[in-house]
Amino acid sequence: MSTTTSAVRTARVGIIGTGFAGLGLAIRLRQAGDEDFIVLEKDTQLGGTWRDNEYPGCACDVPSNLYSYSFAPNPDWTTTFAHQAEIRAYTERVAADHDLHRSIHFDTFVQDAAWDAEAALWRVETSQGTYEFSVLVSATGPLSSPSIPNLPGLKDFDGPVFHSAEWDFSADLTGKRVAVIGTGASAIQFVPQLQKTVGELKLFQRTPPWLLPRAEFKTSRLRRALFARFPLAQRVARESLYWKNEFTVVGLTRRPGIMKAPQWLAKQHIKRQIPGDPELQAKVTPDFRLGCKRILLSSNYYPALAKPNVEVLTTGVSEIGKNSVVGSDGQVREVDAIVLGTGFHVNDLPIKDHVRGIGGQTLGEAWGDSMQGYRGATVPGFPNFFFILGPNTGLGHSSMIFMAEAAGQYVMDALAQMDKGNLASVDVRPERFARWNDGVQKRMKPTVWVTGGCASWYLDASGKNRTLWPDFTFRFRALTKRFDIESYSTLPRRVPQPSIHAAPAAPAEPAAPVA
Repeated sequence: MSTTTSAVRTARVGIIGTGFAGLGLAIRLRQAGDEDFIVLEKDTQLGGTWRDNEYPGCACDVPSNLYSYSFAPNPDWTTTFAHQAEIRAYTERVAADHDLHRSIHFDTFVQDAAWDAEAALWRVETSQGTYEFSVLVSATGPLSSPSIPNLPGLKDFDGPVFHSAEWDFSADLTGKRVAVIGTGASAIQFVPQLQKTVGELKLFQRTPPWLLPRAEFKTSRLRRALFARFPLAQRVARESLYWKNEFTVVGLTRRPGIMKAPQWLAKQHIKRQIPGDPELQAKVTPDFRLGCKRILLSSNYYPALAKPNVEVLTTGVSEIGKNSVVGSDGQVREVDAIVLGTGFHVNDLPIKDHVRGIGGQTLGEAWGDSMQGYRGATVPGFPNFFFILGPNTGLGHSSMIFMAEAAGQYVMDALAQMDKGNLASVDVRPERFARWNDGVQKRMKPTVWVTGGCASWYLDASGKNRTLWPDFTFRFRALTKRFDIESYSTLPRRVPQPSIHAAPAAPAEPAAPVA
């Protein structure tokens, strides 16, 4: 069981983060009867991405019936695409249902995590003191650290400046001149909301994204009652959504030519929503194949851009003045506030500089300019350290909760096998690690992310896609169902310990994968 002393708090498993990934693993542990874990959360409340992102219009672009834990379906989604407040309420409810708050240490920021080879444990320094864990799991997620552009003068701007993930609700933008930098997934959602209240909106667009219509509608009381009374009905609806989305993988990873059909639909979407304005149509039409960058869903973004108080600028930004934004064309545009829709640190996860493995080497030093993970979970030289949603586990078509649950099963089976073999540590073999990542990159070559003609945040500094999973999600689940201990170097415990992790039964296999 976890213990606390005046100096050090200990548990067998330490989990960093309380987003869907961290909460999901904590629930699996509790379901298996294991209480020997602590969840470290930097904030005073749980929630991860859906706690931090509260910008106007914030919502999920995965259908609601896919965006929940497989073991905790939610029949009460009020729309077909859930909004931020409803998703956050769902995570809080699930955490309460499983009594997780007593295992979460809030306001605890991880400053440093170092592997102690002699003691075979991770020593974690936090803002609230020292912790020691036999196994450390990073569940911080790829959308947890906002990316702030290094623009000359940005820090000296006189008005409000904030990132969409750190929305400043104290800033009254009503009637103001506002510059929006970036046109990613968040901007697509908050721009239509800003347009309604600001005086002028200057949208600095480096690269336009492809958009498809967002088929969002309110769910009826009858539908919600049906799903609550007959869970099988919701299961069938969920399965149909899953397989419909999974078909997209063929076009994304194997036959990019298939994407020509949805790309034609996307072009028609532009024409229908911006009629009679060929200049604006041209500005928002990408020059790369649909799917190369993240495919976005919106039915109100293009109409917002067509409003008289919005100007779409394709020049880029060169610098920021005291009360202006200077485009790469040299033109100065005076503004009162700046909102950044510039994405997140995805290929350079901040945790890489705070985790030190064998010999004190950081993850960042081990990776160089290209992060990699074995089955998205482990890295050589970092024993007993696991990622949930690590390298090459991202998706461009379906629910990340599916991937988080699959990765969580891998960790659970690792714990079970360590108990079974009375092992102190497991460390993935470098040759298995290299073979896995070579295979992933080989699968990546024919994908639309490589052949689609764009430079996206999916790619790292070396031009490799270390972000996305280049295959079907059910294949990833099959590959992570069992912890392949033969791929790891192991060390026995010095003193045999009673097993506290009876091998957990994997969730009952459904007739078809659930997301």
